[in-house]
Amino acid sequence: MSEHRPWLRRVLHYLEGVAVALAFALIGILPLDVASWIGGTIARIIGPALAVTKRARANLRRAFPGIGDQEVDTIIRGMWDNIGRVTAEYPHLGKFDLYQPGGRVEVHGVAPVVAGHRTGQRYIFFSGHFGNWEVGTLASTQTGMKAIEIYRAANNPIVDRIIIKARTAMGRRLAPKGPLAARALIAAPQQGLNLGMLVDQKMNDGIPVPFFGRDAMTAPALARLALKYGYLPVPFRVERVRGAHFRLIAEPPMTLPKSGDLQADTLALMTEVNRVLERWIRERPDHWFWIHRRWPD
Repeated sequence: MSEHRPWLRRVLHYLEGVAVALAFALIGILPLDVASWIGGTIARIIGPALAVTKRARANLRRAFPGIGDQEVDTIIRGMWDNIGRVTAEYPHLGKFDLYQPGGRVEVHGVAPVVAGHRTGQRYIFFSGHFGNWEVGTLASTQTGMKAIEIYRAANNPIVDRIIIKARTAMGRRLAPKGPLAARALIAAPQQGLNLGMLVDQKMNDGIPVPFFGRDAMTAPALARLALKYGYLPVPFRVERVRGAHFRLIAEPPMTLPKSGDLQADTLALMTEVNRVLERWIRERPDHWFWIHRRWPD
C-alpha cells in the first residue's frame, strides 16, 4: 500500500525512525553486557515466530541435506540471538578497544597484515554477516590503516542515518552501494585507502558462483578491484565467544589468480571467497544470517 502512497511511506519511515532512535538511546545508556543480553533475549523469543524464519529454515535444509528438525531449531535460535545482540551492540561500537589487554576482543592474525600495509600493500578486508561483523571494522582503523567501507543502505533513510552515526564512531569512511560507492572505489587507490566489504548477499546482476553446492548470484566487485589495482583480499571473521565477548581472526591475504583471462580470474577468485565464507558458516552455522535470499530459488 505504501508503494502507491508516498506520503504514507514517509509517515511509516518517520515512525520507524523515531522508534529506532529511542531504542538506540535507551540501549546506549545501558551497560554493554546488559544491552547485548536484552537484545539477544528479545530476538530469540520473537524471531523464530516471524514469517522470514521460513526462509532461514529452507536455506538450512538445502545447505545441510539431512539435518534434523531439532538441530535446525537450535541454529535458528542461535541466529536470532546473535542478530538481536548485534543490533543492541550498535550504540556501543565506539567504546570497543580491540587491542586492550584482557579486553572484550581476542585478536589473531592482524600483525602480519599491518606489517604488509607499512610496506605499501593495500588490502580488501572482506567478511559476511557473521558473528558481529561490525566489530571487525575496528581491527584496521585502530591500527591506523585507513579504509573505506561499501555498505547497503537501509530502506528507511532515517534508520540509515542512525546506523551510519553508529558506524562512523568506528573511524571508517562509508559509501553506500551505487554511484557514490563507484566514485569512492575509483578514487581509493590514488588516496592509498584500503577497502572493506561484506560479500555474502545476493546480487541479481552479479555472477553465478558456487556456494553450498549451488550457484549463488555474487557481486564480482571484490575480484575486479583486486585484479585491477593489486589489492590483496584479507578474510576476517568475528566469532561471538560468549555474550559481548569476541574472537577476531584475520586470515592470511589471498593470492590473486593471474591467468590473463579477466573473466576466468574473476570467477576463480570469487569462488575462493565463497569457499572461505562457507567454511566459516559450516563451523558456526548459528553465526550466519540465514534469512538472506542468497540463492535464485
